[in-house]
Amino acid sequence: MSFLDVTVAARALADAAALAVRLLTARSPQPVHAAVLLDGGEAGLTLTATDGSLTVRLDVAATVHTPGRALVSRRGLADTVGGLPSPEARLAVEGARLAVTVPGARFALPILAEAGSPAGAGSPAGALSPPSGPTSRVADAWFPAASLPPEAVRVDGPSLRAAAAAVAGAASREHALPIFTGVRIRATGEALTLLATDRYRLAAATVPAVGAPFEALVPAALLARIAPVLGRAESVGLHASGDRFALSWPGGSAVTPTLGDAYPDAQFDRLLDVTPECVVELEAGTLAAAVERAAAYAGEHGRLTLQTVEGAVLVRAADPLRGESEETVKAALRAGRATRAYQARLLADALHAFPGETVTLHIQPALRATEVTTPASGLRYLIVPMRPAEPT
Repeated sequence: MSFLDVTVAARALADAAALAVRLLTARSPQPVHAAVLLDGGEAGLTLTATDGSLTVRLDVAATVHTPGRALVSRRGLADTVGGLPSPEARLAVEGARLAVTVPGARFALPILAEAGSPAGAGSPAGALSPPSGPTSRVADAWFPAASLPPEAVRVDGPSLRAAAAAVAGAASREHALPIFTGVRIRATGEALTLLATDRYRLAAATVPAVGAPFEALVPAALLARIAPVLGRAESVGLHASGDRFALSWPGGSAVTPTLGDAYPDAQFDRLLDVTPECVVELEAGTLAAAVERAAAYAGEHGRLTLQTVEGAVLVRAADPLRGESEETVKAALRAGRATRAYQARLLADALHAFPGETVTLHIQPALRATEVTTPASGLRYLIVPMRPAEPT
């Protein structure tokens, strides 16, 4: 009987272990959901972890001296390899421990026993046997969603990162209505569109894509956490089949259940049909900074107003207890004039989605949503204005 023994680049292993911790939730009633499965084979070392919903697989180049498997604490592995004082580390099963060895230092992590199943014949308690052994079947049962659905679309990684980060921020964080905690991802064969809303704001982005049509409602929290990883990949694969959705990039993948039925088209087509009464162009970062300064005076409801005047937008906020503020932001007025009230946090979030860009505000009549957009980004962000203040 042989057990896992590999030599691996310490930095690459530390990055993979930290990513598994960052992508997966920390709380679960199942102890195995706090673990990571290390699998050494012909392809190198693979880390597989799940929180019961999301399953992540990460590949790390390694010299495999003896193929095998070991299940250890996900956080324990990340903490152990995060600051190793050596470019390489050796990982080897020694009895009921996984030894992590570098010149001048050795660390040992307990190998987690498989709940409700015996160790492989001749193996130490809690150790996982090589892939052909009976415990391999148990490990596979722990991570049933690790296999990827068929790839449907391939997109540019940095473009998907920008779209996913911006759109996911518009989704709801309240789980009472799960549909609003998701991002609708739709591929048409030539483009990929992402859309999310929490009923007070809506963000939609389009990026070029190549592949087959599909549609899925994906947890926004996952897209927000994984966006930085996607941005480092030249291209990203999107996989979909039934109620499963996956993302893959060189050296890794993430698989998650979808959230069920997607948004009704008719409702959102109507919301995205923007007919402005006022159009104004300005620098997103400059207005965002003014909004954040005004937020200190916006009261418990975060209420501030934007008023368009010749060559500028006035940002105003007032509260009986905190005082009042007024700031002028240079702008180009393209059509009409308007005064609208917004919640400061929502307006700032919308503007931060366009870092360093000149944006166009399309202000619609009455309480119809104001659109923040720029043609270059393919992103549209809509915010519902607040009702006029009651006279005092």
